[in-house]
Order: sequence, then structure tokens, then C-alpha cells
Amino acid sequence: MIFRFTSVVLAAGLMVAMWGLNSMRRGGPQSWVRPIGTPPGPVKILQFYASVGVLAPGDKALLCYGVENAKSVKISPALDNVYPSINHCLEIGPEQTTSYTILAEGFDGRVATQSFVLSVSEAPRAPKRPVMYADSFSR
Repeated sequence: MIFRFTSVVLAAGLMVAMWGLNSMRRGGPQSWVRPIGTPPGPVKILQFYASVGVLAPGDKALLCYGVENAKSVKISPALDNVYPSINHCLEIGPEQTTSYTILAEGFDGRVATQSFVLSVSEAPRAPKRPVMYADSFSR
């Protein structure tokens, strides 16, 4: 009977150890150590764009960004789930034309910024024309 409980305790201990190792491995937005394999150098914004040029009200788009040598990243207006990454996309749905700005801080304290404007507007409507029917039976 002791062996049955020992295996349960051992399994639970291994699960806790794996969870602890996994949480230590993640470098969140507060990461102060340059990741292994990252070349030393100044912070760079590799990309910062929206998946569309003009958005209709109520529609969604992707805002994508990529940074190099960054210890922290912020996007204004504030968005959730923003962190240093070479390629990361977020879903956005502004109700009006919005200017987005990314600010990336490097490990050396330098800051890089970039901006773009995402226009939100109604699609133009085609002018209404009267419908003309051809009378094929009159001669």
C-alpha cells in the first residue's frame, strides 16, 4: 500500500518540478538578461505593421511587430500580450483611425521607436443608377 502512494507523490513531485523549470525558462517582458544566441548590439525594430491599410468599423486586423536585442517592448495605445519577439502578431479592432507606436528598450538602455496610422472608414458606395430594361419584343 505504501508503494501505491509513493508513485502518486512521485508523479506529483515531477509535475511540480516540470512546472517550475518551465516557468523559469520563460523570459517575460521584465527579462533583464540577454537570451543565449542573441547577438550583442543596439535594439532594432525589425517590423511594425498592420495586416490591412484601411479598416471598416467593426472589423479586425492583425498588428505585427518584431524586435531584436530588446529587453522590453511597449505599444501605444496599450495592448495586452506584448513582449520582445522577432515575430509576434496581435488582433486589433479600433473603432476610429488610430496611430500606433512601438517603443523597444535595449539591454544597453537605448530606445527605438516606430509609428504608423491605421485608418478606419466606411467603404465607398457605388452611385445608384437607374435600371434600364431592353424591350426585346417591340419591333
